[in-house]
Amino acid sequence: MNNQSDHTALHDHLLPLSAYFKVYAWLMAFLLLTVGAAYVDLGRLNFPVTMLIAVIKGVMIMLIFMHVKYSHKLVWIFAGASFLWLLLLIVFSLNDYFTRDLLHIPGK
Repeated sequence: MNNQSDHTALHDHLLPLSAYFKVYAWLMAFLLLTVGAAYVDLGRLNFPVTMLIAVIKGVMIMLIFMHVKYSHKLVWIFAGASFLWLLLLIVFSLNDYFTRDLLHIPGK
């Protein structure tokens, strides 16, 4: 058996190089959008807007560059579980950060 048939048997979802360049261009556009959002004062919406942009970029990387889009359902479950874990970490960290003033500890 040659290496080409072994490789295509394992990866039947080979993407053309142009698809990677398109995703790269979108990621660079979202990077510019993130930098632009840092200079615009949106008040309380700054954090949600930048987190939304970051989640979109993360999903694009996960689906295309990590080939989750073409993987088995078990891979989808573990990828979704990792995003759920990240969401839990962010929510509990923000819960701690936003409730620190409720303790009324002098000098803190």
